[in-house]
Formats: sequence, structure tokens, C-alpha cells
Amino acid sequence: MTTHHEGLTVATLEGMKRTHGCGEMGLGLVGREVVLCGWVQRRRDLGGVIFIDLRDRSGIVQVVCDPQVSPAAFAAAEGVRSEYVLAVRGTVKERPPAQVNPNLPTGRVEVHAAEVRVLSPAKTPPFYIQDDLDVSEDLRLRYRYLDLRRPIMQKGLILRHRVAKAVRDYFDAHGFLEIETPFLTRSTPEGARDYLVPSRVSPGKFYALPQSPQLFKQLLQVAGFEKYFQIVRCFRDEDLRADRQPEFTQIDVEMSFVTREDVLEVMEGLVAHVFRETLGIEIPRPFPRIPWREAMEKYGSDKPDLRFGLELVDLSDLLRNSEFKVFSGTIGAGGVVKALRAPGCGGFSRKEISELEEVAKTYKAKGLAWLALPPAEGGEVRGPVAKFLRPEELGAIRERMGAAPGDLILFVADQWEVACTALGQVRLELGRRLGLIPAALPERPTAADFKLVWVVDFPLLEYDPEEKRWVAVHHPFTSPHPEDVAKVMDPSFPRERLGEIRANAYDLVLNGVELGGGSIRIHQRPLQERMFELLGFTPEEARAKFGFLLEAFEYGTPPHGGIAFGLDRWVMLLAGRSTIRDVIAFPKTARATDLMVDAPSEVTEEQLRELSIRVEVRE
Repeated sequence: MTTHHEGLTVATLEGMKRTHGCGEMGLGLVGREVVLCGWVQRRRDLGGVIFIDLRDRSGIVQVVCDPQVSPAAFAAAEGVRSEYVLAVRGTVKERPPAQVNPNLPTGRVEVHAAEVRVLSPAKTPPFYIQDDLDVSEDLRLRYRYLDLRRPIMQKGLILRHRVAKAVRDYFDAHGFLEIETPFLTRSTPEGARDYLVPSRVSPGKFYALPQSPQLFKQLLQVAGFEKYFQIVRCFRDEDLRADRQPEFTQIDVEMSFVTREDVLEVMEGLVAHVFRETLGIEIPRPFPRIPWREAMEKYGSDKPDLRFGLELVDLSDLLRNSEFKVFSGTIGAGGVVKALRAPGCGGFSRKEISELEEVAKTYKAKGLAWLALPPAEGGEVRGPVAKFLRPEELGAIRERMGAAPGDLILFVADQWEVACTALGQVRLELGRRLGLIPAALPERPTAADFKLVWVVDFPLLEYDPEEKRWVAVHHPFTSPHPEDVAKVMDPSFPRERLGEIRANAYDLVLNGVELGGGSIRIHQRPLQERMFELLGFTPEEARAKFGFLLEAFEYGTPPHGGIAFGLDRWVMLLAGRSTIRDVIAFPKTARATDLMVDAPSEVTEEQLRELSIRVEVRE
């Protein structure tokens, strides 16, 4: 039905009840009358017949507007342009064999229009609504509602829905309760900066948006709910990366009366269920486990990518007495020499090696030494350090590294963590250059495309030289490893050795990306107070910030533990995308701004007065 009012033509859906999605058209509907609604992907006028590719969420189908069949439909189609919104009534017909489109799921049929109704016209969009798009991300985010019309973007959000549904189904079947926790809470120390919300009714006081529901989910265990989960929005005011946003979504979990093994078993079941329900992939279980120190030693990362080898090797024992003072001097000062074999890369140019060296230096290494082995036995070993190494040292290095003719050996000499981390990043760069890290997921991924691993036994504490104090590696509520509790409680344990204490913590890593992390929690007041003491809190500060938690621990608290998965990252990896912005409906830019609605924005003086706030912008 079309009505006219003061120069505005308004088409409605009266008498045009939608019967199918565009992507549902197939041979089984041939001869049926259907009503479709959607957007014009493309319009073509060929020899007096107009063809319209009509698109909705389910797919695309070709609509034929023939003046011999329906002059009215043809006349309406003449004024149609890309992104117009249409309702079409027509009959499904099989295409002639020569006109079948094998690249389109609906390509064996077309809809011959009897009626075309323009529901909404459209201006020419600032970019094409298609997947192979070459425009700036800022432009896409400025017109996000158009960007989200692209099939690849819609697939990502549909996958996100399916992941969330699979998570809820799994937890419901395993006796978990989804319980909401507050968004307006109090600011607590540790971790990233909080987003603060001023209180109008309590002038000068602020709420904080939660970085995670950590304390509330622990209190739910004190309250006796035993199995909790929540798909929850969290907020962190921190510098952004491709896999970070100021607001993000966690799959948050907590369980009572459990050990680490119980948590890992249930979570592996969740991960396997999500892969099965969303991608139809059976993930083998149990997942491998690797202690944190071993992950750092072998892969230079606490998020090891196990899709390829190229493991790091420690050569410190071989080079302790080397005449090359960079090596022997570093080892004598308590450092290490780590090495990495790049197979078949002995022919790398000096420029290529310099690029790898820049990667190492970015991660605080002083440099990157190298040896290029000749392509055949008996040739000369190239490299700046070759002349400083004795023949027996070269032979021992080649044997330890398992090196073959034509290989490149890269070295970092530094303190242990710097050497591991820097060479670990070089490993990843080599993985990309050598094609060991796929640029994208295959169209039909299999279990072999996804490598999962638990990293366990993290350090409980690490020293922050800027703050000159020990800080929690995970958070202050993580329990020490059962074998290390005595060290935590022992007041005579040397403070300089606190970094040796292990946490009862675990991270799940997928293809070199942290999918989630958790721990068994402290559930006894004396141990929690001792943890606060090690972190530099006075008893008064601990009570002021966490008195409610300490008091709750006096009323019968079960042993408990949990984990939080990053939903955005998980969907990103399942979808084969490189940034979480592609699987979030309305994300922020890397500058934490929303270009579409122009946020953050200024507010009125009246609003500020109501909140008892005066703004002073620093240069």
C-alpha cells in the first residue's frame, strides 16, 4: 500500500506479508509465489528486462522484472538504485541451464516479480556494500550501520550469537546459574585504570565501572550458589590494541568445592562444545598443559603459538667460557644466551636480518647476533660472531640446535626474561615470513587449524621497578600453588625471592592468543590478608578497600575457583578475523572514540553543576 502526505510518498507492507528470506530460495520452491523483503545489492537493465539482486540477512537472490509479465513491477524497478529497500511479490522459477550462477547458493532459481514496492529509497553509500572492501577503517566505523550490511560482518555477529547460545546451553546443562552483577561499583587498586562515574546524590564521590565481576562472583560462592556464570560487559581505561576495547565482553565463571583439575575439565568441555556447535569441529581432549617457565623457555611467550615449532634453545652452558665477551660476559652477570634456528634461511640478506633485529630490540634486547650456515658441508660459516667462536663451540652449537646446511641461527644474550621474550617475538615474525602462521583460516577449517594449550604455574608475584614493590601477576585474590602456600605465610621468607612463588593459576591459549585466564582463589582471611601485606597494603588500607571481602571470609567460605574468557577474542579467532572490532557491532577506534555517534563528547555546564564537577583540561 502506498500513501501520499504533503509531498512524501510512504510505502507500507500492507498486503505484502514476507514469506521467505532471500537466501532460502531454491528448487524446492519452484512454482511458488513468495514475498521477499531486502536491500538492492545491484540493478541491471538488460534488453528491456531489469534484474535486481535482492539481499537480506539470509543471502541474495535474483529478481526479474519483465514488462511482459508485470508492467507495474517493471515501472517500479526503473527508479530503483543500490541499497533501496524493497518488498517483492513474485513466482520462483528455475533458471535456464546457461544462466545458472554456481557462485550463488540461490543461483539455480530466480524470482519473477509481479509487484515491486519501494519501502525506502537510499542515497549512494560512501562505499560499496561488499566483502572485498578497500576503504579506511575510520570510514567504516563512521558509517557502521552500512558496514554491518556486508555479508562478512553479518556472519561475524551471527557467529557471536551462536557462540553465546552454545555457552549458555552448556552451562545450563551442567548446573550453572547465570547471575547478573552490578555495573556501578567501587574503584579498587591494581590492574588497569577504572572508568569513573560521578554520583549526583553523593557529591564528590564516584562509582567505577567493573573491570571484571571478580569480587562479586567470589561473594556469590560465599552465598552458596556454587556454580555461577555470566556473559558480562566489562570496562578498562587502558591503551588499546587490535584485540582490546575499552568495553568488552567476558564469559565469566566461578565454581565452589573445586580444584584446578575440576575447573580445567569443565572448561575443556565448554570449549569443545562451542567448537562443535558453531564450526562443526571436534576438538581433541585433554588439551596439552605447559608450565609457564617451560613456555617462556621454549617459545619466549606465556601465550605460545603451537601451530609450528622453531623452539628456543638455551646455549648458556656451551658459551660460558666463550672468547666472545658479549656471550660470556652476559652469562657471568647472571644472564643467558638463547638461540633460535631458522631452517633454510641462511641466505637471508643483511636487510632481512636487520628487520629481525629491530623486532628483538623492540622487546628490549640489546641486539641480535647471527650465524648463517653454508648450503653445503665444508663451506664458510657467515656472521659477525663467527670469528669469535672456536670450531668446537661452532660444532656444539650446530649439534644442540639440530642445524642443517643452509640454516640461520639467531642469538639473544640478555637477562633471562628479556632474552626469552625478544627471541620469542623473532620466532613469531619468522613464523609469519616462512608461512608457518597462516594469514587466514581456510574456508572449511578443521581441528588441525586450532591449537589449544593450558599454561599453568605462573608466578604469583612480580617486582615492579617503577613502583618499587611486588604486584600480583594475575590479581590479589589468586591463591598460591598448594606447594607454595607455606612460603607465602612464612614471614622469614626472603622478599627478594617472592618471584619464585607459583600461583594456582591457568590461562587457555588458542593459536598464540590468550583465550581466557583464571585461578583457584584465596578463601581464607589470614592468607588474603598476608597477600595484601606482600603487595604493600597496610592493614588499614586493606580493610578500607576490601573489608567487605575479608569479613565475608569469616562466615564460612568454600574453596572456589574460576576463569574468564574473552568472548570478543574467541569469536574473532573462530571467524578468522584479525581484530575484535570486526566481531563487535559498534566498537570504538584505537583512540577509544565512537566516530558514528561522536563519543566521547562534551556535556553542558548544567550537567556538570548537578554533579558538583568542574572541568580543567590539561595540555
